[in-house]
Amino acid sequence: MILAPLRLVGVVALVAAFPAATLADLQGHTRVGDTAEPNAVVWLEAPDAARAKRASRVVLDQRNSRFFPRVLAVQVGTVVDFPNNDRVFHNVFSFHDGKRFDLGLYPIGALKRVQFDRPGLSRIFCNIHPRMAAYLMVVDSPYFAVSDDAGRFTLKDVPEGAYTYHAWRTGGTQVSGPVVVGRDTILEVVWP
Repeated sequence: MILAPLRLVGVVALVAAFPAATLADLQGHTRVGDTAEPNAVVWLEAPDAARAKRASRVVLDQRNSRFFPRVLAVQVGTVVDFPNNDRVFHNVFSFHDGKRFDLGLYPIGALKRVQFDRPGLSRIFCNIHPRMAAYLMVVDSPYFAVSDDAGRFTLKDVPEGAYTYHAWRTGGTQVSGPVVVGRDTILEVVWP
């Protein structure tokens, strides 16, 4: 009798040493009293996740002697494009808090870029058109959003857990507080 060699057939399963984080979309509303607050910036403190970068092109456009959008939020390290898609020359600058820069005078169709390398609020202006103004909030977190016209916002793919939220709006003080992010968490941000 000749014996055939034995073959071991099976499935190899890799078991993670740590359970995978459950992600949730944190939705919420921003209000001043009972009125919806559009263009408010909301972000979470996330020191362990702050190095994760969002890969997207960020643009602060110039059209009809206005900045679009008027309020923009970006993560530290982001390069923002400042195209001149207007019919006139512009000179974009920020001399106040946050990133200080002056892009100089540039014509229709030109593009300038600025890297925002530290957290803070930059107030953006054009020295030719004094009514042009925008606000660019730089945050040290990948979890941030700007509220829409109805005051709604969504912070996407946040690992469930406890955080401190921060919120800023034009003409108001920054507010903050605790939030526990879970599958059905709704964050209500209210300025008095």
